[in-house]
Amino acid sequence: MPTQERAFRTPAIILKRRDFAEADRLLTILTPEHGKLDVIAKGARKPTSHKTGHVELFTRADMLIHRGRDLDIVAQAEMTAPYLGIREDLKRGAYASYTAEMLDRFTTEGDADMRDLFQLVDDTLGRLCIDDDPRLVVRYYELRLLDLVGFRPELYECVVSRESIQPEDQFFSYALGGVVSPRYSHAGAGVVPIPMVTLKLLRHMQRSPYSHVKTLTISTALHDDTERVMLGYITFLLERKLQSVEFIRRIRS
Repeated sequence: MPTQERAFRTPAIILKRRDFAEADRLLTILTPEHGKLDVIAKGARKPTSHKTGHVELFTRADMLIHRGRDLDIVAQAEMTAPYLGIREDLKRGAYASYTAEMLDRFTTEGDADMRDLFQLVDDTLGRLCIDDDPRLVVRYYELRLLDLVGFRPELYECVVSRESIQPEDQFFSYALGGVVSPRYSHAGAGVVPIPMVTLKLLRHMQRSPYSHVKTLTISTALHDDTERVMLGYITFLLERKLQSVEFIRRIRS
């Protein structure tokens, strides 16, 4: 069995940050090749520390990490992407919190090779900084993340009959993970209506690059309905509500 490297350098996105001991930071980071890790940034809370300012929440940094007995240690850190738009706007920051929390809930520490997820989170935080419609950014993110972690919703055929969906209002089954035609709408619990306009938007986001999605102009009503379906499905999969959802709703109201 190959021995584990004693130190490695990696780009890292900081998903969570907590105070630890007297002057340290406990960070949950996402890396492309080493997956999600909990690491200690020793002395990071000291004003004179070289790490201060380089281990901020929802930023990307280049890190040198030393393997520890219980927790790995951040030996060096240099911020490479501050995502300033997120840090300067409360609403955008709330959506960044949702992005990080969803990633955290759908992954476990030790999962290796998260290059696609890392790129998705990096792209999403960048888009949240500058795009005019952060709700559209996170809906696109949800669909891409669910695809990568194995919960891609079926939007093109009935998950009960496997027949192609007709151009009419449909239903969505959280338990079966996809669209249910009207005649099977009573097929178990967790089946909710999904208007055709909502389904068309989700299909477009699922099959298209973001460059094609960001040009859309979405009404508030359509945003609300798309959010209803996606949050319902995500909550069913996780068996809990994401804490950042309520924070977003308070800011929005």
